[in-house]
Amino acid sequence: MDFIDPQFLASIQDVFRQVQVFLLSLLQPYRLWQVVFVIIAFAAAHVISRLLAPQVDAWARSRTDLKRWQARAIVTLRNRLRGILFVALAWGTVLVIAQVSLFPSRRYIVALAATIGTAWVLIGLLTRLIRNRFLRRIVTWGAWIYVTLLYLGFLDSFTGFLDSLAVTFGSFRLSMLTVIKALIVTGVLLTAARLATTAIGTRIRRNEDISPSVQVLAVKMLQIVAYGTAFFVGLKAVGFDLTGLAVLSGAIGVGLGFGLQKVVSNLVSGVIILLDKSIKPGDVISLGDTFGWIEALGARYVSVVTRDGKEYLIPNEDLITGQVVNWSHSNEFVRIDLHFGTSYHDDPHRVRALAIEAALSAKRVLTDRPAVCHITGFGDSSVDYVLRFWISDPTEGLTNVRGNVYLALWDSFKANGISIPFPQREVRMLNDEAEAEAGKPGQGSA
Repeated sequence: MDFIDPQFLASIQDVFRQVQVFLLSLLQPYRLWQVVFVIIAFAAAHVISRLLAPQVDAWARSRTDLKRWQARAIVTLRNRLRGILFVALAWGTVLVIAQVSLFPSRRYIVALAATIGTAWVLIGLLTRLIRNRFLRRIVTWGAWIYVTLLYLGFLDSFTGFLDSLAVTFGSFRLSMLTVIKALIVTGVLLTAARLATTAIGTRIRRNEDISPSVQVLAVKMLQIVAYGTAFFVGLKAVGFDLTGLAVLSGAIGVGLGFGLQKVVSNLVSGVIILLDKSIKPGDVISLGDTFGWIEALGARYVSVVTRDGKEYLIPNEDLITGQVVNWSHSNEFVRIDLHFGTSYHDDPHRVRALAIEAALSAKRVLTDRPAVCHITGFGDSSVDYVLRFWISDPTEGLTNVRGNVYLALWDSFKANGISIPFPQREVRMLNDEAEAEAGKPGQGSA
């Protein structure tokens, strides 16, 4: 196994030779002045950017009407203000020198610096489309180094140097150049896949003919296909042999079968949930003590938000194997039962009529569906009733509508003299010794 290519030293010497020739060329008088102009332009751009940056920040904070993407664009330009000013000053210097001297060599170094600076600014702006910070930095620095070497004329020798940094395992050879190309190409393809899936996913979500669960499934499948294709195409484009990944995928499958059973179960359960449409974003569900709204359907879990603002991440497997109450699965109609009791002195026929009238007077209670009240039993101190009524908006909550109906019952019973009994107890106080002795067991007249 060879860890270093035999031509490694020759590649280093070639790179050093070209760098030495370029640096010696800068010592010529007409090029040395151009280097000074570049340094002055950079220093001026640095000073001006330090002066303008606070003003740009203050202006951006005063604009409350800016959209999110506009604010991000302003921040991006503000962070690259020095580079933009340097490019402007450098090209301005090139134009001034062109008016003074007709020889292109008199402005070659300044034009070269302006060209490289322009490429650096454009790369810095375009790579902002990559969300992953680590990948964005790799692509940015890789592109900066590439354009710099390209315009300086060092690209061939430097690529030869990177290609000499290789590791060989049998017939497989992995060089630093191949790794860098793979990272850059894969990063660009993944960014393109993300932009495409975002645009197509937005169109899918806006299509009202597609149910919410099918929308989520379609977007996730689109993301898997796009990102998977970008990854494998990126590796194939730089010369990686993908046949070895078949063995790796087999090993991963074995690992999934043993060590990641729960993860795989949740993934499969998530696909089943999306296919059978048992729950979808916006549904109101109850699972154990959790009652809330489906906020999002994830690959591993379902996000449920309760009325008190808590967000529960429930594994998909629990929704498949457990008993779930979906209050809005087939329709939005929900029947609510309220239990109460009244005194035995009150007419039950009148109590039933007043209870139905009170329920129908509460907000959110449907008047086009029957509300009924039945006697459920004769308790120790009250006649027990159940009041049943319907609502069509469970997403607005159940406790609040129960409270409104209970309050309407209270007002109606109080206005009509209906009493609600409650447990009462009698307490006797023994004040003197005679009463205390009389109360002792075993004492009394013969």
